Amino acid sequence: MDETGRTDAMPQFDYTVRTAKSVDEATAAVEAALTARNFRVQMVHDVQATLAEKGFEREPIRIVETCNAKYAYQVLEADVSIALMLPCPIAVYDKDGETFISSLKPSAIGSFYPHAGIDDVAQEVEGILLAAVDEAAR
Repeated sequence: MDETGRTDAMPQFDYTVRTAKSVDEATAAVEAALTARNFRVQMVHDVQATLAEKGFEREPIRIVETCNAKYAYQVLEADVSIALMLPCPIAVYDKDGETFISSLKPSAIGSFYPHAGIDDVAQEVEGILLAAVDEAAR
């Protein structure tokens, strides 16, 4: 079992790192790291606040939606159904008193759309997003 509670038998669709930063600090760092890499932050969802409005309490969690127009165009040209997996989400959350930053691995999208031939662009985007996550965690 890894630090997020996942076992080796589960597929690795995400890249998750622990950070000493608070959720607010880590979210701001994620936004800055993405912007520096020419990715646009389209929305930051405060899931904790949304759930609290409905009477559900939980530890902080933010979902940062990000996109780069060039890459989005390329994958949508390959298969418009990939829109179901865009924009790319990065979650920042507390779990058991620790803060984590987690990105969906764009390479996982290719496994849902193997006929689309997006492996190269997915790997390129994945490298950028994982570097942003690592930078934000420091």
